[in-house]
Amino acid sequence: MNLSKIISSLNLELLTEKYQDRDIKSAYVSDLLSDVMANAKPGEVWITLQVHLNIVAVATLKNIPAIIITNNKKPDEETIKKASSEGIAIFKTNLTTFEAAGRLYKLLTE
Repeated sequence: MNLSKIISSLNLELLTEKYQDRDIKSAYVSDLLSDVMANAKPGEVWITLQVHLNIVAVATLKNIPAIIITNNKKPDEETIKKASSEGIAIFKTNLTTFEAAGRLYKLLTE
C-alpha cells in the first residue's frame, strides 16, 4: 500500500516539508529507541510517541521513510527540520498508539 493511502486513511498531518510516496508493507511500533534499532526493518513506517531529535537518527540508521507520532504530540522545529533534510517524513495523529497501530495493521492486511 502506498504511503499516501495510509495518510488519508489515518488522517495524518504532515509536519515535514514533503514525503516520498513509497510502498509500505509493514510498520514497527515502539517507543524504545534501542528496540527500534535492533528490530525495525528498512522501509517500515515507525509508530511512536517519542518526539525528540534522536528519532530522526534512528529512522535514518534503519532506513525508515516515515514516522507517525501518536497522541497529538509534536516534535520541535529542530527535529522537523532535521527529518526534512534526511528525507524522513514525520506525521502526527490524535490517535493513541494502540489505535494507530490497529488501524494501520487492518489497512495493510486487507
